[in-house]
Amino acid sequence: MNSYLNDLVANAPVMIVTMTVLVAMLVEAVRKTRPVAIYYVSMIGLAFAAVFAITNLTVEGTSFGGMLLHGGYANFFGALFCFVSFFTIILSRNYFERQKYHRGEFYILLLFATIGMMLIASANDLIIVFLGIELMSVCLYVLAGFMRTKERANEAALKYFLLGAFATGFLLYGIALIYGAVGTTNLTMIRNVFAVVSTNILFVIGAGFLLIGLAFKAAAVPFHMWAPDVYEGAPTPVTAFMSTGAKAAAFAAFITLFIRTFDFIGGQVNELLAVLAAASMILGNIVAIAQSNVKRMLAYSSIAHAGYMLVGIATGTLDGQVGVMFYLAAYAVMNLGAFAIISLVEHEGDQNLLLDDYAGLSYSQPLLAVLMAIFMFALAGVPPFAGFFGKYYIFLAAIKAKMVWLAIIGVLTSLVSAYYYLRLVVFMFFREGRANIETPPSRIVLTMVVVSALLVLLLGLFPSIIIQTAQRYF
Repeated sequence: MNSYLNDLVANAPVMIVTMTVLVAMLVEAVRKTRPVAIYYVSMIGLAFAAVFAITNLTVEGTSFGGMLLHGGYANFFGALFCFVSFFTIILSRNYFERQKYHRGEFYILLLFATIGMMLIASANDLIIVFLGIELMSVCLYVLAGFMRTKERANEAALKYFLLGAFATGFLLYGIALIYGAVGTTNLTMIRNVFAVVSTNILFVIGAGFLLIGLAFKAAAVPFHMWAPDVYEGAPTPVTAFMSTGAKAAAFAAFITLFIRTFDFIGGQVNELLAVLAAASMILGNIVAIAQSNVKRMLAYSSIAHAGYMLVGIATGTLDGQVGVMFYLAAYAVMNLGAFAIISLVEHEGDQNLLLDDYAGLSYSQPLLAVLMAIFMFALAGVPPFAGFFGKYYIFLAAIKAKMVWLAIIGVLTSLVSAYYYLRLVVFMFFREGRANIETPPSRIVLTMVVVSALLVLLLGLFPSIIIQTAQRYF
């Protein structure tokens, strides 16, 4: 009994969010017409979980019979997921009240998805990886089609569900093959016998199937087909959550499996990861140029960023892992800020989502235009913002791993991306137009956007905040 309580305490961030969602469900049952109560409950629970995760970064170990990790790596991602969810919840209330679709169950689904993400990062067993991915995915399928009166949202949810179910089959079959080759699903045990089983054809095929399943969740080429339609059709706060939280969860699983457990460095699996990275960077950036819808442009941008992060995974090294972890934190604050501004500019019925609708935004809303410009510069990788150092650490890891060709492709495609990111800045500051916002942004949403912009600058000026922490503890 004492050991069980110690395990619960050790995994407090996950447990706090779990207790929060249970309380939220009770509040929803008692006060159905008052989603604001669940809004506050959710924010308080996520804040407590994030604080606990950050204050216990240094203590690392396993619990629940070696099934879960706690502290260190798991807590880093736990804090990141709590931040993403906290930001999304603040953004969602403002958005759904304007859309006249504010419902308490939205926050409950978001919290369940967050628990799934935290389980993925805490997993020390393939079964936990699968459970976390499925819990996250099922909630995201519903959230994508949350506004049931919108045809585009229904289409997005259906596409995401059908393709996601197909990808889940690969994931589960991969786990089955690895179990057949090794005789266990525990990642510590697999790591210990990897040198023996790495040449087993069943094991290699199983690892390949895991790669396919995770590449789908990360929206990497050629498993990206769902992303543009789903990102465009889903409610904007959900798109922000998927593009940051779900992507971070997928890469947490990538790091756990393909860097911390499997040691395929220099092998065919890592070469395949490198090819996927190059394809994602090239296709994502080139197709993004042709987009006139801002959400769709950022969807293809998200595919390109998945490619950049896959560069770090392809190296299979600690430098690659640290680079990806920094990139995920930087990408979260950049993309959340950008989608927050999109949600403020957007009108009811998916209006004001085209590039032309941002013309003249600097005249009507100068603060929002400046903040959006900061996020676009950061996403393009312009120094001194966080996006520049995210790419720097990723490409440096590739060069150290003797994948210079991959770093060169990354640099060249980053130059291409500057065109479509800066094009939006040109529309906001140098094109005449009547960009307007129907309802003035609430103070709390504006505050969170400003905080995101400051974090983008802070991580750009002091990247060692995350880099040194990751190198020391993970």
